[in-house]
Amino acid sequence: MTPTLLIADDEKATRDGLRAALEEEFDVFTASNVAEAMSLLRAEPIDLLLTDLRMGGDSGMDLLDQALSLPNPPVAIMMTAYGSVDTAVEAMRRGAWHFVTKPLNLDEVEMLLKRALRSRKLETENRQLREQISDSSGLERLAGKSPAIRKVGDIVRQVAPTRATVLIEGESGTGKEVAAHAIHRLSGRPTEKLVIVHCAALAPQILESELFGHEKGAFTGATQRRIGRFEQADGGTLFLDEIGEIDASIQVKLLRALSERTIERVGSNTPIKVDVRLVAATNKNLAALVARGDFREDLYFRLNVVRLEMPPLRERAEDIVLLAGTFLREFAEENGRPIKPLSDAALRVLRQHSWPGNVRELRTAIEHGVVMSNDPVIDLQHLPAKLFSNSSSIPSSLPIAETSPNDGKIHLAPPREFNLHALETSAIRAALAEASGNRTRAAELLGISRRTLQRKLKEDDD
Repeated sequence: MTPTLLIADDEKATRDGLRAALEEEFDVFTASNVAEAMSLLRAEPIDLLLTDLRMGGDSGMDLLDQALSLPNPPVAIMMTAYGSVDTAVEAMRRGAWHFVTKPLNLDEVEMLLKRALRSRKLETENRQLREQISDSSGLERLAGKSPAIRKVGDIVRQVAPTRATVLIEGESGTGKEVAAHAIHRLSGRPTEKLVIVHCAALAPQILESELFGHEKGAFTGATQRRIGRFEQADGGTLFLDEIGEIDASIQVKLLRALSERTIERVGSNTPIKVDVRLVAATNKNLAALVARGDFREDLYFRLNVVRLEMPPLRERAEDIVLLAGTFLREFAEENGRPIKPLSDAALRVLRQHSWPGNVRELRTAIEHGVVMSNDPVIDLQHLPAKLFSNSSSIPSSLPIAETSPNDGKIHLAPPREFNLHALETSAIRAALAEASGNRTRAAELLGISRRTLQRKLKEDDD
């Protein structure tokens, strides 16, 4: 992928001269003031920034500060006709990579830009390698011990090191994007970019430009050349989420990109070679869309080289407690709270809920519990009320959920004849029945230790 360079200078002759000298080596953007430059920096993946110190009423130092505060900042080089040691030191102190004075030596500028680019690449690789060391397998977020999720992990390990296109199918909230991250992390290109596009969020014309880029003047409002996501992902992985939503015209261009490994920007007939590993995801049945004529069959076959199906949470119920524990630690740390256990009653509700929103819904429920609990444990009253909106989600051994006429909220109230020992005995019997008499498994279902279960059974016998 051609590196991108933004030249910010209020003198048109300087901008045009630098563009002409550098556009063979770089994809050049230009701006005449700070506002225009920041607009481009937020919209485009700019690798390098070459900015003047003074631009009319604007300051290059202000642009430097704003540019370096972005999530993916460019490498910045300052240029000025007012060079001094003090100015150079201040620019470097604020984060500039280098400093040059006017009149510019174009060979020197080009050499500096190439050195800056190499420096950026090395820093990126070092950061990503550090991340790999701390999260070496890439499968940590696909947590679980159920056969369904273990099968997902096996497929990810098998397919990740290859170049094969992967189609991830599954209900919303099952973790399709998590699987895509794992595939990228375990691929042969983990230090390169993982670029994500949510296809359903964009209108067809915008999505076409987002994927393939456009040339200046390609359509109304195209005031600058734009690099598309395919070019951004060159050498890395492109993840297209909700692939079943893309328009028929874009399906044609996507098929060509996959077949020929080339793209064309909107408004251009020049083919651009790209080396991209594609992972796509959908919560729809693409085969059914093909049968109805709503999705191209040839594109479906190109996408469906390896199919990965993410199981819904209701089919991996044995993973609920493990996932809940992971989310408890995550949100306790994020909110500066101590890690609190879930009460036995709360665990029973989590196990018996149908989880139509899958892992995403469970994650939200645990975050709610962490935030709302001021007690030593996270109990029923700390969980979202929607978990009790369906009577089938309420275990028979729990108090009944009632709606208060005062505030309209759901509260848990014991029935008039509330026998805690009877309810506890009922819960133990139900757990033993579900576990086919296996006491270790029954204790896990109840959220207690096997020793505690043994003691309670002995108390009943006595």
